[in-house]
Amino acid sequence: MTVASLLRGLPSLAGPLPAFDSAPASPDELFTSWLSDAINAGVVEPHALTLSTVDPAGRPSARVLILKDLVDGVWHFASSALSRKGKELANTPFAALTFYWPALGRQVRVRGAVSVANAEDSARDFLARSASARANALLGRQSDVLTDRAELDAALAEVDADAVAPAWTLYHLTADEVEFWQGDPGRKHVRVQYTRSAAGWARSLLWP
Repeated sequence: MTVASLLRGLPSLAGPLPAFDSAPASPDELFTSWLSDAINAGVVEPHALTLSTVDPAGRPSARVLILKDLVDGVWHFASSALSRKGKELANTPFAALTFYWPALGRQVRVRGAVSVANAEDSARDFLARSASARANALLGRQSDVLTDRAELDAALAEVDADAVAPAWTLYHLTADEVEFWQGDPGRKHVRVQYTRSAAGWARSLLWP
């Protein structure tokens, strides 16, 4: 059996899917509404996002993180500055975020410049994490080669989970472009793009 044969029979956008009713002036308002819809629909981890960055050679990499907040067009997420994504953001401080809620046939795409929050906010975010999450971050070895799972267990046993990882960083992505995509079973998808200018947000309806 080939991968193509496994994929061919899988449905996509089977519906029923909600309609795209209206686009408010601010993408923050629409995202908040869509996030609430996803939560009410029972979408698993609706706050999960795909963060895409590039390395110095321009090669992209992506991974799933959790959205921490959205305030005035600034999207918050966190990671270690020593991780691959942290190093890539230090070299190229721009990123893309992607949300996908398949039960609703909805996708949100965000692009913009990334900056670093102050140390107090980063520490506050770190201490709000679970004890196990803090312990892993305190090791400071994310993406290093692990030769044995027992090595991980031994290292975690020695960590003071009440400390704050010095490399833990809260990142702010200031969006200059946000696109909302509402899927349609007939492929007449609705795409609304917000772009930021000095005058505020402008809205455009895009072809599917």
